[in-house]
Amino acid sequence: MDKVVRKPADAVADVPDGASLAVGGFGLNGIPETLIRALHALGVTGLQVVSNNCGVDDRGLGILLAAGRISRVTGSYVGENKEFARQYLSGELEVELVPQGTLAERLRAGGCGIPAFYTPAGVGTQVADGGLPWRYAADGTVALPSPAKETREYDGRPHVLERGITTDFALVRAWRGDRHGNLVFRRAAANFNPLAAMAGRTTIAEVEELVEPGALDPDQVHLPGVFVQRVVPLTPAQAADKQIEKRTVRA
Repeated sequence: MDKVVRKPADAVADVPDGASLAVGGFGLNGIPETLIRALHALGVTGLQVVSNNCGVDDRGLGILLAAGRISRVTGSYVGENKEFARQYLSGELEVELVPQGTLAERLRAGGCGIPAFYTPAGVGTQVADGGLPWRYAADGTVALPSPAKETREYDGRPHVLERGITTDFALVRAWRGDRHGNLVFRRAAANFNPLAAMAGRTTIAEVEELVEPGALDPDQVHLPGVFVQRVVPLTPAQAADKQIEKRTVRA
């Protein structure tokens, strides 16, 4: 039951080229920065990433993106990453853009063993009808459009069928965690982390504070250890290394 792996490099050592990854975080909030850097040092490539966004140019998943290690992204927000936009528009990167709530539910569904579900989100748009550019050609034309999805009417309202998402690995960050993998997330840093953790077949969690089993109030646990295979305790310096995309202060 002791799932602690002391070194981040050891925790990601078996991630192969071409692996699919669900990665927690929203912008730079709650991102598994230490595990991402360990994955970058490992040198794996061809990664298929599922995450709300892809970090910024020099932080988070943006590090892997800039190094050419990511081949496909499923997400809902391009955000502040100029390199992400450049690779997508030049045809170097395949991108599946998904409504944010749909992305969250696809991850949750995959983690719960639900293969697909119907939702009204996206009906009447290219999300349902197909034609969204998944990959561009070098000349700017659409090389790979998204396919049309099945739709069905419920209670007089059309719904589109969306597939649940499961991935080979998941990388997440938690505020506190015990040796059994039970995790607690802090405030907005929860964001996509619990959902990404559920979707991964092998989930690796970096935790800011490692506690002993029994120290966490069961009623306060946000993600039970059944979803987590490895726990990496961060050093104080790693836990404190948090960035803000855009800092706004009063004059």
